Amino acid sequence: MLLLTTAPLVTNPVPIFFIVLVIILLAPVLLNKLRIPHIIGMIVAGVVVGPYGCNILARDSSFEIFGQVGILYLMFLAGLEIDMFHLRKNLSKGMTFGLYTFFVPMIMGTVSSVFLLDFDWMTSLLLASMYASHTLIAYPVVSRFGLTRSPAVVITVAGTIVTVLGALLVLAGVVSFHTEGEFHHGFFLKLLGSTLLYAVAVVYIYPRLTRWFFKKYSDNVTQFIYILALVLLASWASQVIGLESVLGAFFAGLVLNRYIPYLSPLMNRIEFVGNAIFIPYFLIGVGMLINVKVIISGWDTLYVAAVMSVMATLCKWIAAWLTQKSFKMSVIDRSMMFGLSNAQAAATLAAVMIGYQLGIFGESVLNGTIVMILVTCAISSVVTERAALRMKTEVSSEDSERKSTKDTATLIPVANPITVEGLVELAVLMRRPGSRRPIFALHVRDDNSASARAIGRNSLDIAVQAGASADCRVTPIERYDLSTVTGLLNTIEERDISEVVMGLHRKANIIDSFFGSKIEQLLKSTNRMVVLARCYIPVNTVTRIVVWVPGKAQYETGFSRWVMSLGNLARQIRCRIIFCCTTEVSGAIRAVLHKEKYEIRSEFRDVEEWDDFVVLANRVLDDDLFVVVNARVTSVSYSSDMADMPAFLQKYFNRNNLMVIYPEQFGKEPAMTSFVDPLSTDLTSSPSPLWVKLRGWWRMAVTVKKRFTQRGRWAKRADRLEL
Repeated sequence: MLLLTTAPLVTNPVPIFFIVLVIILLAPVLLNKLRIPHIIGMIVAGVVVGPYGCNILARDSSFEIFGQVGILYLMFLAGLEIDMFHLRKNLSKGMTFGLYTFFVPMIMGTVSSVFLLDFDWMTSLLLASMYASHTLIAYPVVSRFGLTRSPAVVITVAGTIVTVLGALLVLAGVVSFHTEGEFHHGFFLKLLGSTLLYAVAVVYIYPRLTRWFFKKYSDNVTQFIYILALVLLASWASQVIGLESVLGAFFAGLVLNRYIPYLSPLMNRIEFVGNAIFIPYFLIGVGMLINVKVIISGWDTLYVAAVMSVMATLCKWIAAWLTQKSFKMSVIDRSMMFGLSNAQAAATLAAVMIGYQLGIFGESVLNGTIVMILVTCAISSVVTERAALRMKTEVSSEDSERKSTKDTATLIPVANPITVEGLVELAVLMRRPGSRRPIFALHVRDDNSASARAIGRNSLDIAVQAGASADCRVTPIERYDLSTVTGLLNTIEERDISEVVMGLHRKANIIDSFFGSKIEQLLKSTNRMVVLARCYIPVNTVTRIVVWVPGKAQYETGFSRWVMSLGNLARQIRCRIIFCCTTEVSGAIRAVLHKEKYEIRSEFRDVEEWDDFVVLANRVLDDDLFVVVNARVTSVSYSSDMADMPAFLQKYFNRNNLMVIYPEQFGKEPAMTSFVDPLSTDLTSSPSPLWVKLRGWWRMAVTVKKRFTQRGRWAKRADRLEL
């Protein structure tokens, strides 16, 4: 490789950063018109402005630092966006692909190097390990199309870990043999032990530390810095024990993805910073390493570069083809696996530099590697872009067939600025990713004073900012009306609202009811879905979702809607969801989850009688979210025992994270709306709160008596409801 001694044209940090930003800005704009992936544009731009092009910029320490962080960021995002459910589901396929994409290049690469390049077996073995490893250069393309959870992508990412580990072991063995003349089994045993200890430490410490940190600090900037620090720590620790730093970043992403929902503000910030700064810096830095002049420097270099490029590409295609045939996958899946796994960059550069410094490789292999990186990155970007476009088209056509009940409008009544952000985050997480349904934030006031207007506008501003941080548009509505309930009902009809997400009423005194008179009046006056929520911890730190469903719930109009909302929530926060219901209801829930393709960790517990509800009080933990699917008095699933629901929730679940859902009833028919004082109580239509409380106390006393007189039956129920 030729070394340049002339100084670059630009050395001032400000114009250097300006030139890089111009490249990041113009590469996608210009190349999209030519239907060329912008990744290639950034690499080519790095060639042009680099020391082997026009020598405008030098590949100084800033490119090395940002580039190194960029590749770590790339692998971290790959682990962060993988759902553990999908990873476990496709783990065997990923392991198989990893073995294919490691052994096929090792065998073919070694043989071709011996007979075509006339290298010895040890040099050929190290060169073949360079073919086996690959870098997920084209992963941002997949992420941009929203296909990170597709089976082909998950299989490729899982296989990447297998083949990089294998290539790392080959590199360590060859270096050990070259320097000391023999293999040391103790080195591999030490590496294996250090790897196991490292994995156990990260899996045990990171989740507990992250849950504690997120509960204590809710600021998004603080959380972002914390996450980035953990990623760099895991990468550095991985490098210390002898592994590649990219493996540590990927492993940190797998461990932390449970606490970073895909639609959360934190995830939005992580993706933005990575795709805007660090990853483009890495791609431009790769281009600055490429010296196009080596192609014409001699036939020897050209021949070596051609053999390396062809073998690296052919081996990866054969590995993808074998995986496709082994698991009967589609041609698009094969193209996706081949495109993602074909690019050579980080691990390949590390291996060739070590081999060159030790004298294992000559000048021709070093220059040939640079050409191979350019060729494989170009092929990887083009193939992945085309495969992602075809795959996205198929996914979009399938989603359009199942779109009847998903596009709904959500209304979030806001009154307390402290709870607004949590309600907006919950509403965003409960909707399907990619949904364009509008979200409205409403503040109703019956006081026209300056202080009342200031509180309302402050709450609405917080709601809009919370939605914007999650890349979701929230439309604020400030309303002056007769009362809060009247304003809510009028807004529901005017905006065609399908569901209302609001905070759970906090009991003010002993006479006050659990839900409060406003919520009770709202439930009587509208048939739309109403969600009442109260979370003492951030929703992304919830460990399980426990759902109690009444009998005959499947006959309600809004049954599918609330099942899908909880399915979206469980998929976003990647936790286990447990449905406690009858056999008939569980069959209907399974049908909805299967039809809508919710691949989540769902479990079912049989609930036969109302008394089983009390048993859950001892099974729901502080880090769980307890969801109660309630019913209005006029609904099919309503039973007389539900009159005791508020008293039970107040007594047994007062300190739990709670969500109460009232499903939609009677389709879209308008409800009876009255403009009289909504806080007044009609004694002929409903009993007084005092009478309800006395009756609740009496029934609780009867229930407690049953618990002591029928211990055997309760013990059996406890075993059945074991969570």
